[in-house]
Amino acid sequence: MSVQLWTYIIVGLTFALYIFIAIKSKAGSTKEFYVAGGGVSPLANGMATAADWMSAASFISMAGIIAFSGYDGSVYLMGWTGGYVLLALLLAPYLRKFGKFTVPDFIGDRYYSQSARLVAVVCALIVSFTYVAGQMRGVGIVFSRFLEVDINTGVYIGMAIVLFYAVLGGMKGITYTQVAQYCVLIFAFMVPAFFISFQMTGNPIPQFGMGSSINDGSGQYLLEKLNNLSTDLGFSAYTSGEKSVADVLAITLALMVGTAGLPHVIVRFFTVKRMRDARKSVGLALLFISLLYATAPAIAVFAKTNLIETVSNKSYSEMPGWFKNWENTGLIKFNDKNNDGLIQYQANRAKNELEIDNDIMVLANPEIAELPAWVIALVAAGGLAAALSTAAGLLLVISTSVSNDLIKKIINPSISEKSELWTARISASFAVLIAGYFGINPPDFVAAVVALAFGLAAASLFPAIVLGIFFKRINKQGAISGMLAGITLMLFYMMKYKLGWLGKMPDKSEWWFGISPEGFGSIAMCVNFIVSIIVSYLTSKPHKEIYEMVERIRVPESIK
Repeated sequence: MSVQLWTYIIVGLTFALYIFIAIKSKAGSTKEFYVAGGGVSPLANGMATAADWMSAASFISMAGIIAFSGYDGSVYLMGWTGGYVLLALLLAPYLRKFGKFTVPDFIGDRYYSQSARLVAVVCALIVSFTYVAGQMRGVGIVFSRFLEVDINTGVYIGMAIVLFYAVLGGMKGITYTQVAQYCVLIFAFMVPAFFISFQMTGNPIPQFGMGSSINDGSGQYLLEKLNNLSTDLGFSAYTSGEKSVADVLAITLALMVGTAGLPHVIVRFFTVKRMRDARKSVGLALLFISLLYATAPAIAVFAKTNLIETVSNKSYSEMPGWFKNWENTGLIKFNDKNNDGLIQYQANRAKNELEIDNDIMVLANPEIAELPAWVIALVAAGGLAAALSTAAGLLLVISTSVSNDLIKKIINPSISEKSELWTARISASFAVLIAGYFGINPPDFVAAVVALAFGLAAASLFPAIVLGIFFKRINKQGAISGMLAGITLMLFYMMKYKLGWLGKMPDKSEWWFGISPEGFGSIAMCVNFIVSIIVSYLTSKPHKEIYEMVERIRVPESIK
């Protein structure tokens, strides 16, 4: 059977499973819509958390970034992995004990201010919409190649699927759908890695295969070969980096601390019955996440090596079918500048004739390696599972921010539960439409868009959460001023140095302190901290009740 037919079968079966679960898990109350009724098992919650965490950026784009950036791409591995540990072990237990399952709810009550809550809602919406844009972009890329439709049509299909099970089932439906999606995505990610590792090195374990010698009898190590291939084309050695140390640290820190402002993960700690179950969920989720993250660098090495050997200085007319198929999507572009019919892929931009989108590497990897059609289709289903699982979690957060934090807590406190539930569903519907627009008009490739979302979260919400837990003296004036300063500075930097909305796009040499837009969230975060502390000390102290509240949430809760 053809790749397309296999794709229709496997993707169709997985979508039918997601829809079936959503129908069987329809939310009947706001508690089920927001936190799945609080009765999810640790194992299911761990798998759902892993699927929620590992978005299209992790599945589709991260290995692609590492493939083209080499050593520099490690910032995403370190930042996202460290960020989960930071959130799960240092922040989530306190937020769980505080009893608030949304960041704006915590900020509103901790800083005894509806204005603080409103600012937090706005920040959370900006972060979530930026994040979900990357997921919808990932959905569009998968559909555009494997269902042979344009990227925009792919985004529309993804919107319809997410809208159905996110709006119908709420957190209850999303949780059990994400369990299924984790199984699909991790199987789809690992199977081709095993195949290609054995094919190239004779070792089926990808992590070991990446550091093994090639099984062509030359005795050359795979990484050594990739370094030589890269330098022969004028690129830096794969195992060397070009980013400055300051930028590497800034990006890693922004990705780590930005995690704390991503409420679609925080809310997962409220879907289990007890704190003991929440702790088990953390450990299980970290195990499930590590399976993919530990394999991504190996996939990047396999994909980049096979790609260079397939296309460099080869005749365009002899390119295999996968090349032409990806070319039809616009994600591979060949421009024969010297009209010799050969593909000149090299670092010299004036002579380079091939442009490759980072986001295709994981999806095209099985095709480049000539794996069976069902494996290629399986990877497509995995990419969709990763993108849809996170998109659904984010859309639920957006709807919760509007219905619970904005409507119920600020505009209409007397709203009935039935009306609140309908408001949440309507909000999710509008959120899908806006997310679809940004998925069609993204500012960059998937992982870069997601990195910007983490930077926005680091700049706005992280300081307010940390100071709210660990620093009693911070008051509402300080928190509000800090959030506004951080989010404004980060948005300005993004618009000027990433989107080019404020005139001509500046050169990299003009970056402040040599920090890229993906890492500038660290700088904006520091500004937030400084502004929050200074303003707090220039204004009145919080009430005595706030001091007592902070003391209560910082006392460890006994395991029951």
